[in-house]
Amino acid sequence: VGRRAGERAVRRLNGRRLSTRQCPVLFEAPIATGLIASFVSAVSGGHLYRKSSFLLDSLGTRVFPAFMQIQERPFLPRGLGSSPFDSEGVAVCDRDVVRDGVVQGYFLSTYTARKLGMASTGNAGGNHNLIVPPTGEDFPALLRKMGNGLLVTELLGHGLNMVTGDYSRGAAGFWVENGVIAYPVEEITIAGNLKDMLRSIVAIGSDVETRGSRQVGSILIEQMTVAGE
Repeated sequence: VGRRAGERAVRRLNGRRLSTRQCPVLFEAPIATGLIASFVSAVSGGHLYRKSSFLLDSLGTRVFPAFMQIQERPFLPRGLGSSPFDSEGVAVCDRDVVRDGVVQGYFLSTYTARKLGMASTGNAGGNHNLIVPPTGEDFPALLRKMGNGLLVTELLGHGLNMVTGDYSRGAAGFWVENGVIAYPVEEITIAGNLKDMLRSIVAIGSDVETRGSRQVGSILIEQMTVAGE
């Protein structure tokens, strides 16, 4: 762990700023879990019944590309989100939250379900072991698929407007040329709309990272705005 931390710190030395541009963006696996967390928040009962989500009435609609799946597996052995019931005692079950890019279910407690005229999904207290299956590429293959673009390894601030989906975060990482990491970059901002970002996911890496109750690899997005000099 110490060696890896040291290597990651050293490779970030002498970072540069980029000129403002549109380019593909690859979110490293530990950062990519945040995109899934934002989706979960947008389809959770609290934001839905208050009508403060950019994914209102998204049940049964395509939000992701057709290859995208998100599975909730509450009975996963040794899973950090495993449980036979939620914090209200409602029984949970295996389910597909997203199937073939289409939203199949929300995240509801008994209270928020009642406000929406629906049934609880057993998610009082949060989600249970969300798994995003990879599309088959490992991390080097994702870099090659991106070609020229930005690899994001660090995000700063909380720049998501849950009502509109507008997304803007300070970022740092590496500029990639011809599928190879060229040099470190810092003091930049990445921006877009999360609804468009979710639809323009190109690939999910096999470098799966488990952060809390979510398991997902690196996520490649077709295009975002990168603001720098």
